Amino acid sequence: MAGFNDQALNETAAAQIKVWRDAEKKAESAGTKTVQKPYNYIPSLIALCVFFIVMLGAGIVLMGKSFSEFAKGFVIVFLIATLAYMFGGQAISRQYGFGAEAWGILLGMLIANTVGTPKWVLPACQVEFFIKTGLVLLGAEVLFGKILAIGIPGIFVAWVVTPIVLVCTYIFGQKILKIPSKSLNIVISADMSVCGTSAAIAVAAASRAKKEELTLAIGLSLVFTAIMMIALPAFIKAVGIPEILGGAWMGGTIDSTGAVAAAGAFLGQKAMYVAATIKMIQNVMIGVTAFCVAVYWCLRVDCTAGRTVGAGEIWLRFPKFVLGFLAASILFSLLDSNLSPGMADAILDQGVVRGGTKLLRDWFFALSFAAIGLSTNFRALTQYFKGGKPLILYACGQSLNLLLTLGMAYIMFYLVFPEITAKI
Repeated sequence: MAGFNDQALNETAAAQIKVWRDAEKKAESAGTKTVQKPYNYIPSLIALCVFFIVMLGAGIVLMGKSFSEFAKGFVIVFLIATLAYMFGGQAISRQYGFGAEAWGILLGMLIANTVGTPKWVLPACQVEFFIKTGLVLLGAEVLFGKILAIGIPGIFVAWVVTPIVLVCTYIFGQKILKIPSKSLNIVISADMSVCGTSAAIAVAAASRAKKEELTLAIGLSLVFTAIMMIALPAFIKAVGIPEILGGAWMGGTIDSTGAVAAAGAFLGQKAMYVAATIKMIQNVMIGVTAFCVAVYWCLRVDCTAGRTVGAGEIWLRFPKFVLGFLAASILFSLLDSNLSPGMADAILDQGVVRGGTKLLRDWFFALSFAAIGLSTNFRALTQYFKGGKPLILYACGQSLNLLLTLGMAYIMFYLVFPEITAKI
């Protein structure tokens, strides 16, 4: 009886929340809801900036760095991120996949390579700190219940193709292209095959890649993501690929989670659902990939004759934020599984995630890309572009990724498990 009462209470609460949301949507459509003018956001933005300074400043102090130097420079980083957020939210920018991340890098680099970034701003360009915090929050959006809803077909698409493409691309870069920097090679390979910037940050930490190498990989990712999120849905529609197959294809190949959802929406609700879920399944590979790279780098790349590398060195290189990512994923998955579907959607998805963790994650990502732009000089990147090898590596790896993902998605969703496809 107690279980029945709890379930009934959950469903009643969820229904009431839905009524409130529907009423708010009606007010918006009727024009009775108060419309915020741009200048009305200024007090909120000032408060948000102060909140970030206090919260992130505490972490800066724990890392043994100066709070005052960070706070002074952070105002500029926050201003660039705000402008990037504003430009990225424009309809045309959204249509072509040029979001806040791309604008942040562009605006930051424009300053860094013209008038120059003031030296007092650089202590606030804590790229890894910003983006790793955002990646921990990303774990709240990776729910095991949603992963299992797609089932084995999605797991094959995300967990079998991804490591094959990663390894093949890395070998291609070393054996065929002969890229001098192994760390640049592995960061680009992970960025392209796993899930874009999130994987690039994790693998860069595991392989101790240079900041310029990470910036280059992220830049390539943003360019290809913007192209693919427009070109891929158009191609799928032109040749008549089924909606679910198209969604699975995009989910396994387009780097950014947001771009995946946007591209899936071009095809329809089913495509968006399948694409976003497969991308979430692929996001789980962040931790596995970082760990494997840390082990490989310690045992093969950085090892020297007569020197053995113990487990301590592997642990030292392993990106600890991945543990936070997994902890957030497990916590929110448990909460999701113990609530009724309506309650979980109202409280977790529409409430805590969309109204809290996702908003903060988007801001942390915007801050990180603004910091990347402000601390990057084009001259520092030119040495990595010799012969166009990074671009060739990314293009060839993504071509392999597109072919294998489409083939695996077709086999799994239409030949091996058609009954699962029929239920979507």
